[in-house]
Amino acid sequence: MNPLFKKAKDIFAPGCVSLIFNTHRTKPDYQKDALTLKNLIKDAENRLAEIRDKKQVAAVIDQLNALADKIDHSQNTESMVVLANTDFADFVRLPIAVTDRCVVDNNFATRELIRSIHQEANYYVLVVSRENARLIEAFNDKVVKEFTTPFPVDNNLDTPSKLKSSMGKAMDNMAEEWFNRVDKLVQETTKEEPLPIVIATETRNFDHYKKVADHPNRIYGHINRKSDAAKAGVIVKEAWDVMRAILKERHQKRLSELQAAANANKVLSDLSEIWRAIGAGRGETLFVKKGYFLSATVHKDVVTPVAKMEAPTPDYFDDVIDEMIERNLAFGGDTVFVSDDAIEKYQNVALVVRY
Repeated sequence: MNPLFKKAKDIFAPGCVSLIFNTHRTKPDYQKDALTLKNLIKDAENRLAEIRDKKQVAAVIDQLNALADKIDHSQNTESMVVLANTDFADFVRLPIAVTDRCVVDNNFATRELIRSIHQEANYYVLVVSRENARLIEAFNDKVVKEFTTPFPVDNNLDTPSKLKSSMGKAMDNMAEEWFNRVDKLVQETTKEEPLPIVIATETRNFDHYKKVADHPNRIYGHINRKSDAAKAGVIVKEAWDVMRAILKERHQKRLSELQAAANANKVLSDLSEIWRAIGAGRGETLFVKKGYFLSATVHKDVVTPVAKMEAPTPDYFDDVIDEMIERNLAFGGDTVFVSDDAIEKYQNVALVVRY
């Protein structure tokens, strides 16, 4: 789970500011990201001034400015989420494209954090042989980073010459002991972001590795690589071919779940019905079209779409869809973000109910 999401999801207080915006990886583009953040902070200040007193506004804006001063934009990825109120301030970089916006509410907007958790196009590539191992984080066909600690790591259990002199079962046992140690390093290194894993190794090694892995369900597949010395970008492009096929299959499976639920009359698309079902703990899976946001008021469990309010009322939500996602998650439901037209017939949001 995203560390910032764990900290922010249970914070409820007036004047929570969420700044969400796209960023850039390379110079000179990333030099513009600081200005984008500055403009969003100014937007937040104007909106806060409509609903909070000057002292509270100043406290939140001071938090945002202090945090902004600490951000090194040369490390930016695809996007960033900045969260702050009078008592809390933090940010995270995300490997997904977002819609730039400023949200002021009684809790933080966490949709992008949830989406990044479920965004399986973000994954790790473990490049492992019987002699050494490297770990790379990837997004689609791009390298996010290659870990420099504790990876790369060499096999000090047995020298290559010893491995070559061993025969049959003994050689495989030594290899599995090494793979088990590598796997424990992978699990420890990635415990804060337990993304899917593609293993780049010789085919003969793959089954041995899965046999000793602590969480084999995280291993989505492998690419056959005899050389572990190739550049990270070359390896990731090969791994993406594997991930892309798997993700397409999984996405179609989730959409099939939606169709099956519709056939069983277990899908709601009316906003008020969805709101009430989630509140009753009936929500199983919320399907949302990527990039769909909706300002609304909720009065007596009736959801009414409205224009964005600069001076919101207590029953107003900057993005009621974000609120639905968070509430459904709190009751043990999950969210699927859909990019194709399959969700449009449900007016861009649909809830599969448990009963």
